[in-house]
Amino acid sequence: MELRQLISECAKGSITAQRYLFDNYANRFLLLCQRYLKQREEAEEAMMNGFLQIYQALSRFNFSNDASTIAWMKKIMVNKCLEIIRTRHRLLIVMGEENAEQERADDWIYEQLEVNSILACLAKLPVGYRTVFNLFVIEGYSHEEIAALLRISAGASKSQLSKAKRHLQRLISEQNNYGQHAAQ
Repeated sequence: MELRQLISECAKGSITAQRYLFDNYANRFLLLCQRYLKQREEAEEAMMNGFLQIYQALSRFNFSNDASTIAWMKKIMVNKCLEIIRTRHRLLIVMGEENAEQERADDWIYEQLEVNSILACLAKLPVGYRTVFNLFVIEGYSHEEIAALLRISAGASKSQLSKAKRHLQRLISEQNNYGQHAAQ
């Protein structure tokens, strides 16, 4: 079934269509939620609340194409994760000096790891670093958009991203050093 037809059936209240939509997108959206939330239960809760909001809003949304539909659903999931972070976790935003060279952290190190290794390292980041990193690097939000979403300044977003990259590089280097020693 095409996504447009599936969405139309879901909007009409078809339980079968809603189940089909869930079955086809639950794994993808759970992985997205797990990038933001360390606890699997919280990630599952965010995903389920996201699907509920999607089902409730389908009749009011005008879908022009599959890509915009998926982007809309993904945005709902991210917002559900951010709601949990704002209400349950202390989103630590530490202001620091901006350093242009630090802002351009060596991205080559990320290319040397498998996706699961990177996700494991991301999960170890403090919640503020992880949230800004996900929003900027993975979701493609601008610092101004992140600032509005998290109710912080754009400068704080830039600072968190810079610190997240440095922290992530350290974690990845440690993981690579551990892997090299284990292999010997």
